[in-house]
Amino acid sequence: MSYETVRYEVAETGVATIALDQPETRNALSDQVLDDLLAAFTAARDDDAVRCVVLTSTHERVFSSGGNLAGFAEGVPLVHKHFGTDRFPRLFRLIGELGKPSICAANGHVLAGGLGLALACDLIVAREGATFGTPEINVGVFPFMIMALIYRNVGRKKTNELLLLGERISAEEAERIGLVNRVVAADAFDAAVGDWAVKLAGKSPVLMRLGKDAMYRQQDLPFVEALELLQHNLTLAFSTEDIQEGVRAFFEKREPVWTGR
Repeated sequence: MSYETVRYEVAETGVATIALDQPETRNALSDQVLDDLLAAFTAARDDDAVRCVVLTSTHERVFSSGGNLAGFAEGVPLVHKHFGTDRFPRLFRLIGELGKPSICAANGHVLAGGLGLALACDLIVAREGATFGTPEINVGVFPFMIMALIYRNVGRKKTNELLLLGERISAEEAERIGLVNRVVAADAFDAAVGDWAVKLAGKSPVLMRLGKDAMYRQQDLPFVEALELLQHNLTLAFSTEDIQEGVRAFFEKREPVWTGR
């Protein structure tokens, strides 16, 4: 499958890789890039052969520099700018509701809207030397579209610090505050991402979908409503063939063979 601004590949392992591929703009999130990301993630969602999605970049030092600042100053009617920014929430929701696990392989600097894109993924593996930040305030903008994702991943005071000061933090500091899962040396980075991706792709697709849907939907529910949703999904899980196969395989001391039913 071919797109203008991203590369899309599916391996025999069931891992789909979506790579931002506009090095000349440091992968600025233009309308075209966002449209291609929406199309690529939709293709991954609808392809039963895809069991896990890895989001990364072809740039040597930058994952994404964030939103396309040139577009902010374009002389177009305000209503069209409003409609254009709708791509961000649609993309964040698409990744959250993907029904399949996603990993952001942050192989370079993750800034501004790019940080929101990374945080929309389930897991983040960062390469040593990468930095993270929301520098929008330094150019008279504010990270409105991504703050909901940051507050749901990082403590309030640290999030305030990122948003208000606009300073970058190291990959190690990002790991310390819970912004990323792992920081890996450059020479081991691809292997670390691949290891997790293959492990995730090897899980039951139907249980992964039920679990992923529950993870996304319960996060903002009141406690009692969250428990009711989770009980509902547990009951659905009991009805699947894969849960029975998983239990049989455990007692028979063998690897399970998932049917996805």
